Amino acid sequence: QVQLVESGGGSVQPGGSLRLSCVASGFTLDSYTLGWFRQAPGKEREGVSCMGTADASTFYVGSVKGRFTISRDNAKNTVYLQMNSLKPEDTAVYYCAADPNMFVVCGTTGGRVEVWGQGTPVTVSS
Repeated sequence: QVQLVESGGGSVQPGGSLRLSCVASGFTLDSYTLGWFRQAPGKEREGVSCMGTADASTFYVGSVKGRFTISRDNAKNTVYLQMNSLKPEDTAVYYCAADPNMFVVCGTTGGRVEVWGQGTPVTVSS
């Protein structure tokens, strides 16, 4: 069974940090472009970050550049999102995603992505 399972979400004060993890099962991540998306209440899903395969090139949406870092550990079949200097506007449910096609993942809202996780909530509030 092809599956992505996220963990690491929670509640944090502004300026705090969280590290999201996403473990794949039923397939190996090394041939997939990986992405993190988020959806806040009442808002459209947004692509946050992605990482390609061959050269591990990365993409970040402007609002998280310099604060979030995506990484992957192919040996552990896991992708991470390190989130620093969190802001209240980062509050959302965060989803990891995987697809063989980089152009389906990066810079999109994920409508054609092949594999999704179940989501993990992140709340940034004082």
